[in-house]
Amino acid sequence: MEQKVEVQSADKVKIQRPKNTQKNNDYAPRSRIYVRDIKGGMEYFRRIFGFILLAVFALLPWLTYQGEQAILLDIMEQRFRIFGLTLWPQDFTVVALFAIVAAVALFFVTTIWGRVWCGFMCPQTTWTAIFMWFEKKFEGPRNKRIKLDQRKMDFDKLWRKTGKQVSWVLVALLTSMIFVGYFTDVRALFVNFFTLEAGFWATFSVLFFTFCTYGNAAYMREIMCTHMCPYARFQSAMFDKDTFTVSYDVNRGEPRGPRARKSDPKEQGLGDCIDCYMCVQVCPTGIDIRNGLQYECIDCGACIDACNEVMDKMKYPRGLIRFTTERNLSAKQKSEKTNPWRMKSIGYFILMLAVTAVLVLDIATRIPLEVDVLRDRNALYRENFDGEIENVYTLKIVNKSQQDHTYTVTLEGFDTYRLVGETTKQVEAGEVGSLPITVAIPPQLLTEQVTDFSFVVQSNDDSSVKLTHETRFIYE
Repeated sequence: MEQKVEVQSADKVKIQRPKNTQKNNDYAPRSRIYVRDIKGGMEYFRRIFGFILLAVFALLPWLTYQGEQAILLDIMEQRFRIFGLTLWPQDFTVVALFAIVAAVALFFVTTIWGRVWCGFMCPQTTWTAIFMWFEKKFEGPRNKRIKLDQRKMDFDKLWRKTGKQVSWVLVALLTSMIFVGYFTDVRALFVNFFTLEAGFWATFSVLFFTFCTYGNAAYMREIMCTHMCPYARFQSAMFDKDTFTVSYDVNRGEPRGPRARKSDPKEQGLGDCIDCYMCVQVCPTGIDIRNGLQYECIDCGACIDACNEVMDKMKYPRGLIRFTTERNLSAKQKSEKTNPWRMKSIGYFILMLAVTAVLVLDIATRIPLEVDVLRDRNALYRENFDGEIENVYTLKIVNKSQQDHTYTVTLEGFDTYRLVGETTKQVEAGEVGSLPITVAIPPQLLTEQVTDFSFVVQSNDDSSVKLTHETRFIYE
């Protein structure tokens, strides 16, 4: 069934187009964005939420669990320690499931609330806000920063620029050291780095991420969001008429234009928008939200606070720019309301619950033990002095827990057997133990050339830690 699409007159909305500064349609150089300071409910919430996320990021690597660093993603040793859980390369499914849960959760939130991840939780946004705070402290508000950049270098400009750069480098250095602390001993890293005793890879990683953080948050800023972030390119595929985004109410604001505070806009044929450009000046990506939904918008809500402040001064109702949906803006009947729980959002929610359930089940049923069986390559089998047939194996026992364990080896598949050598092995936490063992079987029990049986490895310290590994006994 075809749906009629209403066509909106192109002259109803005034489009703010960039000035043509280049000839022959060449790409214009990037213009620096001087973001204006703003106060309001969205800005306060964004700062508090960002501070909480920043505190979590900074404190997590310093936490200890059972006497060791609680979170340690040790790439060199090929093991991830997350509180009481130790993940090895064999546990890649857990990492993959966690990544899938995070991705589906992002899709679910995007379907309902748009790019709130970019505006409130993205590390690029958070660190850019920190750098801009230092910039404001050293160089002043927006107008002063513009004038400072336009004037010639003098002592006042030199010390302000130097102080800003030094603070940026220090923040970037501290950030990179905390980040690298997730992958190595964070306490030793802070001591060894400043005493010049850190290893090559630790030093290189700290300096590399310092450079990246400094470059991204100090200079690239909105370029990361508008040109490099892949999420900005495909997030619109999850949008529909019921997705909440930062939007400008065209029906209420147009036609826009300046006017006296005490004048009646209806008598002048004007809407509520006074064309003050405050929404543009506070935008971290430098867009004009009045031009409609744009992929550069990160849903930070700064333009909402700026517009509400102007509406308060003009004694107009708030909400000319607000978090709303296309359906709400175009609704002709009050009964037509946004439905957040539609097929798309319900589908993402069910998928997120299903993958989360699989992840929890995988972790809950995970046995912190791995066993590999290696056969002796020198001889397939041999006969001992008692007439028994022997096969020689080497058991590689991986203790995937964070406690030492003593393991006992038994057999399943033969009624009569004899194990030659040690049948117990103590393996320290996170280590691999090697146990050579010989299996002797009476020849009358071997009716085939290859007989399947299993090694059973069980912990003496925890009866729930038990693993069975199937292998073969060869006799020709």
